[in-house]
Amino acid sequence: MDDDKPILEQMTDAVSTAATATADAAKTVVKKVKKAAKKVAKKVTPKKAKKAKKASRKSSAKKSAKKAVKKSAKKAAKKKKKAKKAKR
Repeated sequence: MDDDKPILEQMTDAVSTAATATADAAKTVVKKVKKAAKKVAKKVTPKKAKKAKKASRKSSAKKSAKKAVKKSAKKAAKKKKKAKKAKR
């Protein structure tokens, strides 16, 4: 404690420095917690997203395969009709 400053001023300085120190400590803790939460979120969400993407790819692949079968069947039917008309 300084003898030049009044006691009240010294106490307010001490309290304010303690308050700023606790605020800084709280900020660092919050930053660390947020960082950890982001890491956990990155680990958890990509698996779900990948599964969803794979599922959508599989279903789209199935749909395109079904469409291809239908189109080829239609084309074959058209060819048969044309062949019959050509014979006439």
